[in-house]
Amino acid sequence: MENSSELRQDIVSGEWVTIATARAKRPQDFLFAPKKRFDQSKESCPFENPNEAILLDVQKESAHATKQTGEWFVRVVKNKFPAFAEGECSVLYKDGIYTKMEGAGHHEVVVTRDHNRSIADFTDEEAKLLMLAYKGRYLGLHTAPCVSYVFIFHNHGAESGATIAHPHSQIMALPVVSPDVQRSLVGSENYYRVNNRCVHCDVINFEIKSRVRVVHENEHALVVCPYASKTAFEMRIFPKRHASEFHTMDDDEYAGIGISLQIALQKLKRGLDDPSYNFFIHTAPTFDHTAYPHYHWHIEILPKTAIWAGFEIGTGIEISTIAPESAAAFLRDIE
Repeated sequence: MENSSELRQDIVSGEWVTIATARAKRPQDFLFAPKKRFDQSKESCPFENPNEAILLDVQKESAHATKQTGEWFVRVVKNKFPAFAEGECSVLYKDGIYTKMEGAGHHEVVVTRDHNRSIADFTDEEAKLLMLAYKGRYLGLHTAPCVSYVFIFHNHGAESGATIAHPHSQIMALPVVSPDVQRSLVGSENYYRVNNRCVHCDVINFEIKSRVRVVHENEHALVVCPYASKTAFEMRIFPKRHASEFHTMDDDEYAGIGISLQIALQKLKRGLDDPSYNFFIHTAPTFDHTAYPHYHWHIEILPKTAIWAGFEIGTGIEISTIAPESAAAFLRDIE
């Protein structure tokens, strides 16, 4: 009797995931996953034309970033309800046997112009402008006080945690480096010490040769369903040129990466009836003046195709009900 599942190890973190082949669904079955639908009009939308605390405008015609208002395509504003705000930097306090510090930092919202057009519907130019807006604010926060890490992420759909329908991303400048990024840094450094090569570059080269998990490829970027996918239809976008830090790419590379992001999300929308998802950028920290030659920045896309239950919560081992090879084959065929 064949095994009903297999465990796969993430090459960077060392964590295990389960590919439950006996419980595998056809890709089309994910179309029927229940989804909550936003019902939010333009008139009641707080992001329809945000004009307070503007940090960046990106003009669609010239792709020129200014602080002036006008015909903007991407606008970055301060979050009115920040998770991190001005405070005392990196001072530790004792609370009995515990330790705490103030949540000092910054919290911004990246709003795109159209109320009903998600990133999946963007043109190539628009996808590039979004990436340049991310870069602009990343650099803007680069020298800000209390910042150890800048985290860029996007929630799409009610199941992702989004509470406003209008498409928007968020940028949090944190006083600490997150545990997930720390694990990724440590794992990539361990691989580099043994092999004297970047682990993500090896993944890129291997996936390009094997092709079985490739979803999309262009001159500057590669989209794959990871070998040890945490969720069904998970995707990662890697810049082909090795770079540890997100803000170090040139405009053509941002264009290629932005187009890859748009295509990946478009395939999810068309193939799985617009599921909720989260994506985020993982980059090496740039604020401690430490070099991370072993690291390779990338984008991770996690569709909401399942709910964690007791096994996942209790063990930390996630279960995917479709093999990444099958997921990639399905998404490749979506036009």
